[in-house]
Amino acid sequence: MATYLERFDATPEAARWTLVRGWIFNEPLPFFKELRRHRPILVMPELTIAARFDDCTDILRRYDLFSAALYKPKQGSYWMAQEDTAIHWREKSVMKAILDFEDVPAIRTWVAQKTAALLAEANGSIDAVAGLTRAVPLALTQEWFGYVHSDAAAMREWSYWSQLDAFWNQPFDAPFVTDPAAIVANRERVGNEMGAYLVGLVTAREADAAAGIPPTDAVSRLVALSRTGAIKDFGMLKVVENVGGLLIGAVETTSHCVVNVLDWLTRHPDILANARAAAFSDDPTAIDGYANEALRFVPAFPYFFRTCEQDTVLGPGSPHETKIAKGTTVLAMTHSAMFDPRALPNPDVFDPTRGPGNQFLFGTGMHECLGRAIGSVMIPEMVRQALLLPGLQVAAVDYKNGPVPETWSWTWTG
Repeated sequence: MATYLERFDATPEAARWTLVRGWIFNEPLPFFKELRRHRPILVMPELTIAARFDDCTDILRRYDLFSAALYKPKQGSYWMAQEDTAIHWREKSVMKAILDFEDVPAIRTWVAQKTAALLAEANGSIDAVAGLTRAVPLALTQEWFGYVHSDAAAMREWSYWSQLDAFWNQPFDAPFVTDPAAIVANRERVGNEMGAYLVGLVTAREADAAAGIPPTDAVSRLVALSRTGAIKDFGMLKVVENVGGLLIGAVETTSHCVVNVLDWLTRHPDILANARAAAFSDDPTAIDGYANEALRFVPAFPYFFRTCEQDTVLGPGSPHETKIAKGTTVLAMTHSAMFDPRALPNPDVFDPTRGPGNQFLFGTGMHECLGRAIGSVMIPEMVRQALLLPGLQVAAVDYKNGPVPETWSWTWTG
């Protein structure tokens, strides 16, 4: 049988990206292994792929050479679409301060209680996506971040279309998306809806602050900071924009990760048995290594996309040194990088004690996930609560021909 690269080379140039994308999502690990060994940088007309750890790290850390410019049409002036700017540093720093690291243990306890309550109410049968993996981060946004008097169904729409457009509706996705313009239109529609809600929310919280009511959540703390005037160019419109980012970043990514972990574990019964034993142990964090290692095998995002800002070289001085022209879309194939034996020992072995070193589960560099600390406890805790269910049986995850999990039927006994 022909190798991946033999089939690639025998395919007309215009059809290669379609072929490669299918391998990325359907046969990733053997395809990536061949790339790392024989063609670590794969050039196509639409984009260039980097498969080794060192090259992926260079792409994600060299923001001066490889930017997040593709976010700008989707996110405008939001700091995540910027690089080394005053707005990026100021607003990301503010948001890191608002998401107090000290709160992470309490958030884990809250997630455990909320997940357990939703499962108890389900009485042995649930659509795990709507009823759990999206429901918990939606509730976190309402109850912990401060989206008071909000409608969870509307919030789900706001988050869904914003994420779908930003991460799965890029120019290189166009051949695989039925109607890219419809996704943009939906993102713009929900943006207006979310904006109207958030202006009302922030206005109400501003009135609370004026009345001397102390801040108790992320929204009210942001309002309090803005009112001091101590932070440059951080008025109420900036509060609205950043509060919106809390929702958009929390729901779909968390849901996708939890589904991927549990789906992978249920397909590997020997590892599932050990993970379940960890879930039942006295230490709630005993499950964390299983969740993180499963995500290494099936991450929510197999790559991070960047735009080359000036003519440069990837893999300088190596046999695979490749010139990258300004304007090229580059995919740092981090799923492959997390199996690079140059960076991780015995990468093909599932090792729940591996630890976070040389991982890309939350990105790295300038655009590392803002919610890394919260996600690192919310995802494994939701997994833990699911593994406590007696006699859990799961159907196939239904993606409804899209990029993210949409429905997933579970049943259990007791």
